[in-house]
Amino acid sequence: MGSTFRIGELASQLNVSADTLRYYEKQGLLSSSHRSAGGFRLFNQGDKCRVQFILRAKAVGFSLSEIKSLLAIQLNKSKKSCRDVKEITASKISDIELRIVELERFLAALKKLHQACCGGPKSANHCSILQTLDDPSKSITD
Repeated sequence: MGSTFRIGELASQLNVSADTLRYYEKQGLLSSSHRSAGGFRLFNQGDKCRVQFILRAKAVGFSLSEIKSLLAIQLNKSKKSCRDVKEITASKISDIELRIVELERFLAALKKLHQACCGGPKSANHCSILQTLDDPSKSITD
């Protein structure tokens, strides 16, 4: 049998917390670990590779739900196609592009609010930022 790792050892090797590994296990991203005679969770090299896959997928922005789909494809590669994986990636790209547009809109609105404010030392009773946010008739996203 190959190397086995206790949860703390694996967490340390992968620079994550043991709670993260337990969470992945609870979410079904990582199969339930085997237990030692003393009740300690034991992980193998395959588990380590799976967590590395999860971490790399997270690093490029995939959600845990998307990662779960990718892992399902990875476990059944011969019955899936590259198209299946590419569709998940294309969907993620589309989501990110929409978020970028939204963030750019937020940024423009915040800059507009920021520039309209005098930023002086007087009380905020007449602060243009607060007045604009408080008045629904004033536009902040134009």
